[in-house]
Parts: sequence; structure tokens; C-alpha cells
Amino acid sequence: MNPTVTADGPLEPTAPDAAAETVDLPKVNARYIWLMVLAQFGVFVAFITPIAISLAIRVQSLAPGHDEYLGYITGVGAFVVMFTAPLMGVLSDRTRTRLGRRRPFMIGGLVLGVVSLVVMATAPSILVLGLGWILAQLGWGQVLGNLQNSTADRLPESQRGKVAGLTGFATQIAPVLGVVVASPFAADPLLLFLIPGSIGVVLTLLFVTLVHEDDSRSMPVEDRLTFHSLFGKYLFNPKQYPDYSLNWLARFLFYFGITLNTTFTAYFFASRLGMTVEAVAGIIAVLGIAGVVATTIGALGGGFLSDRLRRRRVFVFAGAALMAVGMVIAAFSATLPVLVAGSFVTSVGLGMFASVDQALLLDVLPERSTQAGRFMGITGFATSIPQAAAPFIGSALLVVGVSGDEKNYTLLFLIAAVLVLVGGLAAMRIRSVR
Repeated sequence: MNPTVTADGPLEPTAPDAAAETVDLPKVNARYIWLMVLAQFGVFVAFITPIAISLAIRVQSLAPGHDEYLGYITGVGAFVVMFTAPLMGVLSDRTRTRLGRRRPFMIGGLVLGVVSLVVMATAPSILVLGLGWILAQLGWGQVLGNLQNSTADRLPESQRGKVAGLTGFATQIAPVLGVVVASPFAADPLLLFLIPGSIGVVLTLLFVTLVHEDDSRSMPVEDRLTFHSLFGKYLFNPKQYPDYSLNWLARFLFYFGITLNTTFTAYFFASRLGMTVEAVAGIIAVLGIAGVVATTIGALGGGFLSDRLRRRRVFVFAGAALMAVGMVIAAFSATLPVLVAGSFVTSVGLGMFASVDQALLLDVLPERSTQAGRFMGITGFATSIPQAAAPFIGSALLVVGVSGDEKNYTLLFLIAAVLVLVGGLAAMRIRSVR
């Protein structure tokens, strides 16, 4: 294989990675972009609002005083999706219909998503509520997953940063709008879930009906799917796909660090400000709004500039470095202004990393034309594993070197900063993308 050559000089020869697919895709039109942004926005309104408010209200209604049930429900749902996402991606890749590969799963996911909202709204017990949330993860998760699969199928390199930035912006403001829309219906469980859900249904249907996807019936199927071969779809050879592997590692380290950083936010603020957790709730809410603005700046700025300058790695590293700086500021803070400054810098870095890394993922995605869904599903492990494991490790770190009721937040935040920075450095080692 010949070395890839760029304006910066020759790059090292690469394995048959996604980046080796030299034939770029034609540009998509503005209608595709905006309908994609609106669809992902709608899914997040329908899907994230339960996490933000609706599930908590239902748990409080069904089992007063057992707030821990909310954690059990969301944890089990995440666990189920972690193991089903690659399977559903493989099935999407292999679907052969007149509607294409992705739209049938969006439609099926939409139906299941609506059913899940009704189940959660009318659940007579915590067990049924948990079942409803699992259905929501499977249903709305399929809609979102196949929207992202569509970007892998359709977006050329020159538009990936822009679209990632716009969808990053949309998904940041979606939960805020969802809470605003749902809050007036807190006393009516059905409307509490269905009002935000209706936004997701309408905006997803706009994409499904107005964006054409080619008939996939003539596409070849690589091999016969068996239990053994299906298990193999959950794994990949890092040596065969080195750049994808580095992107996976970068994302894993980054989200491990950010989960350590965010899991104990309320307790951290209460500790540093000498206040109760209840008292800092208002401060955290205001910071959350400011965080949306900061994340949007990072997402749009990083996404658009990465397309214009035709560079990804430097923006991914810059996002990670900003995150690390913000975490270090917070680690040594003792006053509210310093905490606010650290939080703002962290949010800008988060937006930049998340949006540009999504574009970078599409740049290095293996077997994009035939197995995009599979590898997008495997990428999900890079975020789901940290989200499951980091809280437990963080709890252990908090008691290192302290006694009594003290908690070592400084150590926790410094380790989080190191992890995100190393994640940025891992992305810089990608060779096939500038």
C-alpha cells in the first residue's frame, strides 16, 4: 500500500482502515442537513426528557423515598443497550428493503419508542417502569443510531464537522426544551411523557418521509449470519483498523474522564462552597444553562473550523486540553467565581471534542459502505463502559488519602484531567486524517 500524501507531507502507510476508502461521497444538500439536525433534536427531546425529569417524577410517585430506584432503572437500560447496539447495527447493515437499510429501523424504533412512553406513563409499578425505560432505550436508541448511521453512509469528509457541530448544538438544547415543555404536565403522567415524545415523532417522520434512501435490495450480503459469526461482529482487530482503534481509545479515555468529573458535581460544589446539596441545586441549574452556551460555542466553532481548515486532530486535542484545564481549575477552586470559570472552560472543551471527534469517527470508520452500523455500534462501547465503570472507580478515589467525612475531590478531578488529555493525545496519533 502506498503512503498517503497530504499538504503536510507523506503520512505513514496505514492498514486497510476506513480512511483508506479514498472515494469521497458527494455533498448532501441543505435539506438533508437540516432535517438530520431536527430529527436528532427531536429524538433527544423525546428520549432525554425522561432522564431529566419524567422518570424521577414517576419514581417518586410509585416508590416515595426510594430515589435509588432511578439509578437502577437507568443503569439496567444502559446495560441492555450496550450489548444490543452492535447487534442492531449489524442487522441494519444487512437489511435489504425498498426503503433502504436505515429507514426501516427508524420507523420500527419510532413505534417502539412511542409504546415505551405509554408504558412508562401508565406503569403501575417500578418493575414495569423499568421495562418501559428499556423499551425506550431500544426504540429511541434505534432511531438515533440509524440517523447517525445515515451520516456515515451519506456525508462527505468536507461536511462532517459542520453537521457534527450542528447536531451537537441541537442535542445540547434539546433536554432544556424538553424540561420546559414537560414541566407544566408534571401532574399528568401521560402528557408528561407524550408531549415531548410527540416532538420526536414529528421531527423523525419529517426525516423519514422527506429524505430519500436508495433501495438496498440489490446490495450484496457478505456472509451468512450465525451465532458464532454474530459474536465476532462485536470484536475487531485493532491492527487491521489502527486509526479507528485510536479514535475508540481517545473516546474511551475522554468519556471516562468526563464521567469522573460530572458524576459527583453536586457533592463537589457543596463541599467547596460549604453548602448543602439542596442549596447548590440552583447554582448548578444556572451553570447548566451557561454550560449549554459554552458547549455550543465549542461544538459549532470546532465543527465548522475543522471542515474549513480540513483538520480534525488539532481540534480534538484542543477540546481535550480545554477540558483538562477546566478540570484543573475546578480541582483547586475554593470560591464560586473560580468554580464557574472552570465549569465554563470545561464545557467549551466538551463541545469542541464531542463534535469534531464525531466527524473524525466518520473519517476513520471501517468498512463504511458495508458495515457502518456494526462499527458505529462498537463505538458505543467507548462511551457506555466509562459511564458504567467510572462512578464506582470515582467513589474509590474520593476516599484516597483522607479520613472521616472528607472527600478527595482534588485527586478525582486531576485524574479526570489526565484521562481526557491522554485521550486527546491518542487522537493526535491517528495518521490517515489531518
